Amino acid sequence: MIILKNERDVEAMRAAGAVASTVLHEVCAWITPGVTTKEIDNFAASRIKSHGAKSAFLGYRKYPCHVCLSVNEQVVHGLASNRRLDFGDIVSTDVGVIYEGYIGDTARTVAVGGCDVLAQKLIDVTERALYEGIARALLGNRVVDISRAIQSYVERNGFSVVREFVGHGVGRSMHEEPQIPNYVDGKSSPKLRPGMTLAIEPMVNAGSPAVEILADGWTVVTKDGQPSAHFEHTVLITEGEPEILTCPEKTQLKLKAE
Repeated sequence: MIILKNERDVEAMRAAGAVASTVLHEVCAWITPGVTTKEIDNFAASRIKSHGAKSAFLGYRKYPCHVCLSVNEQVVHGLASNRRLDFGDIVSTDVGVIYEGYIGDTARTVAVGGCDVLAQKLIDVTERALYEGIARALLGNRVVDISRAIQSYVERNGFSVVREFVGHGVGRSMHEEPQIPNYVDGKSSPKLRPGMTLAIEPMVNAGSPAVEILADGWTVVTKDGQPSAHFEHTVLITEGEPEILTCPEKTQLKLKAE
């Protein structure tokens, strides 16, 4: 069942989105060569707490970390560890917070100090694919219109989208209906209606779309060892343009336009 949010729900989700966005910005700015992913997770935990929120991930289906940190060929759900980041690594940071009963969910991939041309193109294409999808999050469209826009942009640029993991509705629960694939899956696709709140999140691989889960039961990696990138926003469907709830600075789509 798709849960439509009323104005009170939306105001609460704006607040949660603002916290998630702020934490993501703080964490990404703190990532430097030599830091361990465990140190990053601890820093993220401190920032989440400082904003009066809780991690939406810690303990969710027994996930053991406060944020998801996925390095290089890791796609999503990477676990914090004593691994030290090197110059040239890329890190996908996924932040989910619970603030006053509602969830804000957002992600970004950054280079550690800098990266090679392929990795930077992958980052840029994945971020742009997110905004291509958001631009189709319009009243009267269907979920598949978001999916098609993401897939088309990614594949035009020579990369591939992950099939096994998708975006989703979000609100008081981390995963609500509908699912938001980053590709056209041929299934029945619901219409977009005002009050829907969607976590749109392209996961893009430099090589093959194939992935596998490591023995830790969480970390998703590319099968061919090529790098992967991940961007995400929580988006509200309105009567007009989509509102990015995890973009409180209100840059929205205008500053992302090419």
